[in-house]
Amino acid sequence: MISSYVITGYLGSGKTTLIINSVREHLKDRKVAVIVNEFGEVGLDGKILKNAYSEVLEIEEGCICCKLSQEFESSVVKIIQDYGPDVIVVESSGTSEPFPIIFSLRTVGTAVEGVICVVDSKNFFKYKDEETAKYQLASSNIIVLNKTDLVDEETLKKVEEEVKNIKENYRLENLFSQEEKKNIYKIYRAVKGVVPPEVFAGVGNPIELKESVHFHTHEDMGQRVVKLGEVSYEELMEFFSRLPDNVYRAKGIVRIKDYPYPVFVHYVFGDVDMGMPAEGYEGEAFIVLIGKGLQDIISL
Repeated sequence: MISSYVITGYLGSGKTTLIINSVREHLKDRKVAVIVNEFGEVGLDGKILKNAYSEVLEIEEGCICCKLSQEFESSVVKIIQDYGPDVIVVESSGTSEPFPIIFSLRTVGTAVEGVICVVDSKNFFKYKDEETAKYQLASSNIIVLNKTDLVDEETLKKVEEEVKNIKENYRLENLFSQEEKKNIYKIYRAVKGVVPPEVFAGVGNPIELKESVHFHTHEDMGQRVVKLGEVSYEELMEFFSRLPDNVYRAKGIVRIKDYPYPVFVHYVFGDVDMGMPAEGYEGEAFIVLIGKGLQDIISL
């Protein structure tokens, strides 16, 4: 039977980085298919993953969490038929819960061996009370505390304690079977998504779920796409500095003056990171803003 993993976690936690830095390394001897569930119309994570994998299937047009999409199941079946993978890895949107993905993967006959929730250790206390974030943690059997190099040990211990508190008290009684509730989850610490190989070596038992369950609907997230031409580094940083607190995440491909290639850019709760060069990209430069109440967001 084909093994499958779901990578979940809130906006900007480092899901794509974990796939690039750990999945590619630990499953390099197996044929891996990566499926990206992008939020909104502009797919960025798929472009990044295509630098690491030759077979990446992007599911766009909204979140899988909103409905158990026939398109998703059909796409999984197609990639199994066309590619014959040993392992399927699904990266869920940061605004979605993984339950429908788990159900769909089981429906098409894969064994869901791990639901891995990536936690942003630096920004966790900024989003920990969001219902979607709690659902993501509660439904996972593997927790990865990422970005541990950006916080001190005291903060990291507080994050770990709060994660345990959510796992203990935010119970999903209508989701898991009695047997699954007995499963013990594991917590790992990571820098730039690097986890030990055991995470992808059958650490968790295959997830067993009830046959029917009520899916929670995620918060009223929205997005706005800002198109832009060539800008200076200073202009770009000024734009990010003016973003209001209701913008949780931003990502895109920008053209910066005196840079030889377009570059990927990421913004997470106020932190800006200039990523890898987008060599060969010939489309428009853009930044996708993700948050709540984005009607009045400023332009660059």
